[in-house]
Amino acid sequence: MKTTSPRVLIADDQPDVMEALRLLVKGEGYQIEAVNSPAGIMRLVETREFDVVLMDLNYARDTTSGQEGLDVMSRIHAMDSTLPVIVMTAWGSIELAVEAMRRGARDFVQKPWENARLLTILRTQIELCRSLRKEVRLEAENQLLRAEGRPALIAQAPSMQPVLQLMARVGPSDANVLITGEHGTGKEVIAQTLHALSSRASKPMVTVNVGGLAEGIFESEMFGHVRGAFTDAKTDRVGRFDLADGGTLFLDEIANVPVNHQSKLLRVLETGELERVGSSRTRRVDVRILSATNANLDEEVSAGRFRQDLLFRLNTIEIHLPPLRERREDVRALATHFLRAHAQRYRKDLAGFDSAAMQVLIEHSWPGNVRELDHAVERAVLMARRTTVGAADLALHPKSESSGRLEDMSLEEVESFLIRKTLSRYENNVSQAASALGLSRSALYRRIQRYGI
Repeated sequence: MKTTSPRVLIADDQPDVMEALRLLVKGEGYQIEAVNSPAGIMRLVETREFDVVLMDLNYARDTTSGQEGLDVMSRIHAMDSTLPVIVMTAWGSIELAVEAMRRGARDFVQKPWENARLLTILRTQIELCRSLRKEVRLEAENQLLRAEGRPALIAQAPSMQPVLQLMARVGPSDANVLITGEHGTGKEVIAQTLHALSSRASKPMVTVNVGGLAEGIFESEMFGHVRGAFTDAKTDRVGRFDLADGGTLFLDEIANVPVNHQSKLLRVLETGELERVGSSRTRRVDVRILSATNANLDEEVSAGRFRQDLLFRLNTIEIHLPPLRERREDVRALATHFLRAHAQRYRKDLAGFDSAAMQVLIEHSWPGNVRELDHAVERAVLMARRTTVGAADLALHPKSESSGRLEDMSLEEVESFLIRKTLSRYENNVSQAASALGLSRSALYRRIQRYGI
């Protein structure tokens, strides 16, 4: 099989240096991308795959400390620990070299460089990178196919393959990941799989629906409190960040965190430090952040409802999940998986779906996505009277989506119908929909979960 040419990212803010490096490296037959700023480095690393990064440590902010380059190195290493970084500087020192290596640099070159030595370093690091990535990806792909201790990840549809490839690449890293997609697309399953792929898999993964937390208890839930911090604080309470220390914290419905609490969340993400409510003692935590939302956070930022600096901290990598209607190839496997699980739970001996039922499942529009499919199969398992589930057992009628008459619906169907319509009217903004329905956000979330919306 033909091997693609190695891809090298070169970064330096001096045009003459950039051109000299380009000519030298191009002579080796490598593919080259060149940028002149730390922002350019991160933009390319986040969107393309490279075999090695050759970068200067000093840019516009100052010319001697190397701090800009060191900061970028730390971000690269957190996002992809397999990507080798070779650093260069005209202001070489033992201390700077040691710090660069500590932050993940594979080698250190002082300007002016020796061509032969630099090319040898590049060849060596490219070979090591490709070998290591092959091992990491094989292991990641194997883990993606296993369901030990977590929900099965069923993703055979072509539209899910980019998702699997991105998960295999970033799962083993410590990079913060923002998972986006409509309600019910399986964002928590993706988060659990990313945690299982990481070096933190043996540590806890703590899940919290931050959108469902009342404003008055947000800080206590997230950061904890000490006894006497407020009227009902009878004992000390450990917060979610402390519970996830060393592991992963999954923040679901992140778009619905009130603006006045976003700055407090940002501080912990930036510094790794927090104080429990009522305490002046600063605590340090080591947590990988996975977050999820069905909202468009760029639009939320533009509307002033979400901090842009917080978004930058959350979405080092973004994984977008397609809705179930765009991955119909997975409906059969997902429905069969849910059938087995619910049949075991309710102690029913069911062989599967008859042909008519499967046809209904495949043709249904699934506005509630995978969650709605799960609920529909659970209901069918309970209703089935034969050894196979029939179409009537599924009760998937047009009226359950939006087009039926209210007088023909049950109370639960009416409530589900109104919630769907209101969410659609407010473009899935849960806070606005809850206000329009006269519900608290947490009450609306409970109904969304109940009805598989």
